[in-house]
Parts: sequence; structure tokens; C-alpha cells
Amino acid sequence: MEKPLNNAQGLVNSVGYSRRDFLRLGGLATLGLLASCGTTQATPVNTATPTKPKIGLVMKSLSNEFFQQMQAGAEEYARQNATSFDFMATGINDERDFATQIAALERLITEQYDVIVLAPADSVALVAPVAKAIKAGIVVINIDVALDEATKKAAGIDLAFFGPDNRAGSKMSGDVLAKALGVGGKVAILEGNPEADNAVQRRLGFDDAIADGSLKLVVAESGHWETSEGQSITAAWLKKYPDLQGIMAANDSMAFGAVQALEAAGMLDKVKVVGFDNIPAVQPLIKDGKMLATVEQYGAQMAAIGMDYGYRTLKGEKFSGWIRTELKLITKDNI
Repeated sequence: MEKPLNNAQGLVNSVGYSRRDFLRLGGLATLGLLASCGTTQATPVNTATPTKPKIGLVMKSLSNEFFQQMQAGAEEYARQNATSFDFMATGINDERDFATQIAALERLITEQYDVIVLAPADSVALVAPVAKAIKAGIVVINIDVALDEATKKAAGIDLAFFGPDNRAGSKMSGDVLAKALGVGGKVAILEGNPEADNAVQRRLGFDDAIADGSLKLVVAESGHWETSEGQSITAAWLKKYPDLQGIMAANDSMAFGAVQALEAAGMLDKVKVVGFDNIPAVQPLIKDGKMLATVEQYGAQMAAIGMDYGYRTLKGEKFSGWIRTELKLITKDNI
């Protein structure tokens, strides 16, 4: 096994960090996929070495292309590093299915996994099972969505966060819209799940862009990260606010739904849309000018990085605070 990078900050922030680079890091195991009980799981294939540690990845909704990419990155990393530990990935079907995600975490605790890499759907509700896992001696790596600091403190745990600056990222996207609309532009915000820290941070980033660009916020509503809600909410807005000029969506699934509603209403030329995640579904929309911008946060690499940090923690390394991962603004000019 090749030695992991010594500098964690350098690992996640390196602009030149490629898929080939992160596949060489650390040692992971092969996996196979199966579907069960509303989740998608991967089961270890190579169990010849009973002393190998076990790593589990617990994600959010696998109906979201971002988490499909995350799972694909984890699988590829595991396949390329098949000798060091066994691996299983689990995701939920609905962004608000917090109970199923908690149950998945509880199952990994019961099955005595050595490392759990977690992208929590709820920043507060997942703290208690995380504390239980840590008490059981399991290494927990928090990626993508930060667990709530006050709730962690109350539970007596100190856990590093490996993920992007969501506030800065959404401001980048919002600034593009502000520049396109000019002072006084009327905008709406499609928010994510209010229970998730990244939704809170992305709303703050959009608010920053609105303030800096002197835009006018007409309405904000949660679409719970879902395409269908983004579409239905936008359709209702177009009737209620016919002078709306822009929509800031906290993820690309909702942005995609907003574009669908605008197309159906024949208003693509009147209302501009920005998003966050750079999922495959919106890339053609950006190329065609149906969306102005999104933000790449490298979900596939984030999963592999979390697995690598988990393995390194098992080997004695210690991490604390916020280890920031890369963001990149995506527009028609660089898609």
C-alpha cells in the first residue's frame, strides 16, 4: 500500500488532485452491490482475512445524482485498493428519511465496523448515534454536511469535519446571478432541508450575494433538495410573482426542477437560475444557457478522502476542526 499524503489540508485543497491521484491513496477493499429495505448497500467480497478492518459509508439520498457520484467514487477507490479493509456503502431513498439513516448507522455499530464515514441528512438527529458509535470505539468521519457543534458539545464529542465551505460556494453561484440581473433584480431562493447544516450555510451564502448585489429577495421556500418540489414550488411562484427574475437553488436537483417549470411556462428567457453540486443532469442546461452557474464540490473525491482519513485515524493519526475540501464555480465558460 502506498503511503497516504502526510498533509491532510494539502490533500483536499490541491487543485491538481485527480481521480487517479485519490485512487492511489491508502488501502481499501473490493465491494459488491445489493438493494435492501429502501437502501443501497455494498457487501464485502474478499473476506479471506478476518483481521481486516471494516469501513462503512453512510450517505444521503441515492436518488440524488450527487450521492450517486459519491457512491461511485467510493466503489472505485475500494476496488483499486482491495487488500487493506472491507467496505460497505449505504444510502437512503428520500432526503428526509432521517430514521432510515439513523438505522443504517445503528446497524454498522451493531456489526462492529471499525470506521463509519457519514454524510448526515440531519445535523442534529445524527449526533446521538454518532456519539454511540464513538463510545463503542468506532472511528467516525463526518463528511459533506457538518454535524451541529452545540449538539456535539452537549453529547461530549469532538469530531473533525471534512467538507466544503457551503456558504462561500453558494455566494459564488449567487454572485453570478447578481451580476446578470443588476441592482434591484428580484430573486427567490429554493432552500434545502432546514435540518441540515449545509442548507443553512447555502442560504447564508445566497443572502450574502443578494446583499452585495443589491438584489431584492421576493420569497424563499424549502424544496427539501428534491427535483419534484423544486418544480412545483417554482411553478407556483411564477403565477404569484410574475415579475420574478432569478432563482437561487441550494442544490442542482431543485435547480433542475426549476428549469423544468420555467420551460413549461415558456419563461426560460425571463428567469435565470443558479444551483450547487454540478450534477450531470444540469451540465447540458449550463452549456445551453438554461442555467447560469453551479458549484462543483467533488463528491466522488470527498467519499474517498473520508475513507482515507478513517483508515489513517485507525493507524494513529488525529484530526480536528474543519478540513476544507475544494469548490469550483462552473459556468458556460468552463463547463
